[in-house]
Amino acid sequence: MKIAFVGKGGSGKTTLSSLFIRHLAAAGAPVVAVDADINQHLGAALGLDEAQAAAVPAMGERLPLIKDHLRGTNPRIASARTMIKTTPPGEGSRLLRVSEPNPVYDACARPVELDGGAVRLMVTGPFTESDLGVACYHSKTGAVELFLNHLVDGPGEYVVVDMTAGSDSFASGMFTRFDITFLVAEPTRKGVSVYRQYREYARDFGVVLKVVGNKVQGQDDLDFLRAEVGDDLLVTVRHSDWVRSMEKGRPPRFDLLEDENHLSLRRLRTAVDATYELRDWERYTRQMVQFHLKNARSWGNERTGVDLAAQIDPGFVLEESLCGPREANAPLTPTA
Repeated sequence: MKIAFVGKGGSGKTTLSSLFIRHLAAAGAPVVAVDADINQHLGAALGLDEAQAAAVPAMGERLPLIKDHLRGTNPRIASARTMIKTTPPGEGSRLLRVSEPNPVYDACARPVELDGGAVRLMVTGPFTESDLGVACYHSKTGAVELFLNHLVDGPGEYVVVDMTAGSDSFASGMFTRFDITFLVAEPTRKGVSVYRQYREYARDFGVVLKVVGNKVQGQDDLDFLRAEVGDDLLVTVRHSDWVRSMEKGRPPRFDLLEDENHLSLRRLRTAVDATYELRDWERYTRQMVQFHLKNARSWGNERTGVDLAAQIDPGFVLEESLCGPREANAPLTPTA
């Protein structure tokens, strides 16, 4: 199951995505955690120190390797150079699973131990001073988009992506790559402004959007969020001494998180698992193709010098059966 956490800067989306990742890991679920935010804080929120977080390889710097592996023997893709962030898989492409060894994980993922559980952590890499004037952050998140386009995940498997702040993901088709999007909103007018943007953009694409109210201190805050977002409000998260300790670099055992916040995390997982029945692999593949054609026309064909529409395999539908059977509740064994 693919899950995105979005919200305005400072809303607490990285903190909440890290809590959800810890919740899944504590239950023994296989998890890939992806930091796709321009401000790379997910590693620290998962307990890594500054040096450990900086040592996680940047996906954006390994894009040629990622492309070459995913291209496989697909005859429609002449070279890794002609792949762009929206290139869809086809016959001969290499597909990825959450729980498997593969060269992409070897190059880009690192294991993080969490209260006895383990997750794979992948990061886009920070936007550096050398990027200014010559690159945009979308070139870095393109590695994440390619990863998601070629990922075949099933029930009980989780990919949790901490997205860049605001509505920036709408610059590509990445917002359609998720089974569910959790929008973290504070009980303020600014806090719900990104929700309104997401709701409008996502309406025509079948994106499941639920709001997580954060920094809720009383009934007035709760009433405000209910009035602003209605039935899209799924849960609220209140003040947490556990989180304050975590943000100081001294997280207690995860089972000491406040009971009401544990309950909110369980409700998030219930909502995620319920979306499995809504999966439509044909629609998912069709949207992938739609955004690839859009990117090809607007900049991709000119940049690569080829007609990228030819990369589309018209008879191909991404679906779970393409990767063969998966053992139920298969344990996660991250590559070193």
